[in-house]
Amino acid sequence: MAEHLYIFDTTLRDGEQAPGYSMNLEEKIRIARQLETLGVDIIEAGFAISSPGDFESVEAISTAVKDVTVASLARALRKDIDAAWNAVRKANRPRIHVFLATSDLHLQYKLRMSRDEALERIRENVAYAASLCPDIEFSLEDATRTDRDYMCRVVEEAIRCGATTINLPDTVGYATPDDIRSMVEDVRNRVPDIDKAVISMHCHDDLGLGVANSLAGIKAGARQVECTLCGIGERAGNSALEEIVMAVKTRPDLYSVETGIRTEELYRSARLLQSTTGVKIFPSKAIVGDNAFAHESGIHQHGMMANSLTYEIMTPESVGVVKTSYVLGKHSGHHAFRKKLEELGYILSDEETQRLFGEFKKLCDRKKNVSDRDIVALVESTEQEAKKTWTLESFVVNSGNKMTSTACISLRKGDKVYEGIAAGTGPVYASLRAVEKIIHHPFSLEDYQLSAVTENKDALGEAQVKISDSDHIWRGRGVSTDVIEASILACLSAVNRMLDGESASIDGGKSAVKLSFENDMLMGHTDKEEEYSDDND
Repeated sequence: MAEHLYIFDTTLRDGEQAPGYSMNLEEKIRIARQLETLGVDIIEAGFAISSPGDFESVEAISTAVKDVTVASLARALRKDIDAAWNAVRKANRPRIHVFLATSDLHLQYKLRMSRDEALERIRENVAYAASLCPDIEFSLEDATRTDRDYMCRVVEEAIRCGATTINLPDTVGYATPDDIRSMVEDVRNRVPDIDKAVISMHCHDDLGLGVANSLAGIKAGARQVECTLCGIGERAGNSALEEIVMAVKTRPDLYSVETGIRTEELYRSARLLQSTTGVKIFPSKAIVGDNAFAHESGIHQHGMMANSLTYEIMTPESVGVVKTSYVLGKHSGHHAFRKKLEELGYILSDEETQRLFGEFKKLCDRKKNVSDRDIVALVESTEQEAKKTWTLESFVVNSGNKMTSTACISLRKGDKVYEGIAAGTGPVYASLRAVEKIIHHPFSLEDYQLSAVTENKDALGEAQVKISDSDHIWRGRGVSTDVIEASILACLSAVNRMLDGESASIDGGKSAVKLSFENDMLMGHTDKEEEYSDDND
């Protein structure tokens, strides 16, 4: 019988540290709930001590999900452990995740302590964490560059002091599959009572070996793997959850493990990450990329028509990639629209469905047929709206290659309509300047992306923007068959978040403390370790 492989998702902790992936509280909760739906075993919700914002998000996620373990990261310091415990204690299944570097390189240059001093700190703090919470994970930061004899001593002591999971991370993506296999086998063969703890892998992708290393660890006996949606994370990222899950599912002949992941939710989980962060998934990304199940070669197409197994080792449906069974149009009714939403995995309230149906009808006036991808884009563009202080009433744009672009924008606020006119180097820039004039709140455009949702000439354009008012950054998203309108709608989405307050900011709540800690994480490294002192209060 296959053993259970625990999926530990750190999208909201290690993944969110990557540039461009910061999320606000509402967005983190939305991702956490989807991870629960996906079926992960553990969600690492954040690093509670690092900032008030992180503490708040860990605490909120602990109560927002019910059927999954919620973990908070903590350095081997009593104050970190207290913060982690206070943040997760209301979870149905709380976990404290304690870490300390163990390689001689980190001990000498970062921690400035001896092996014996580090071992004593591990004993003291793992035992303290175990006195608060029954589920304790201990991670040996930079395990793959740690002396094996010392590693086995550390693991033995951590288990003796109450650790129930032992993580052997490849913190800097240095190892090869042979290294990982040898390391796990050494720990399993040389550490007494190793059967009292689950061995975990956390592999970074600096050499492009993150997933391969994680699979090597599983093959050698690890039964927890730490990963992120789409492999996001610091530097080159983490092992990708969807790749590991589908590898063990597709090759049961090699990996005698099974997960609790509902693989049909993988594609939707990746899409939610994309729409939440505004960072596009690479088209050739394994499992969830747009090209993952596309076949253009004539030889491939011929084989697929004869038998899909010739060139597909898994079906698109097995990972939740939807294929249009029928298209909707302007004559489609409310019930057909609701059924389509349910087919696509969206279970919405009557009020939300009715609102979206109105947007769908507007889209039908512009497009003859509306595809599944159009509907997904429509849902995702309206799903995360803040309070709509400003809405678009109308716009007129004049642009050409021998003239300065001008935009006349009318925005509605309550019962009043306001108009602004501005010029710019292009139609989008002119439109955003007109918006800025109307709202009387200056902002700068930090990032702008425009893409087509489908391939046809009447395709929806999807615009994503990031704006800043010098203190914070806000994201916005808009879709329309008119790319200028999509850009204005994306800008207004971000503007409404900006005016709605700091709670909607993707970098809100990150104090200076957080900034000074951001590289001082389990799976990263830093040159300074001033917080590791003898004063543990």
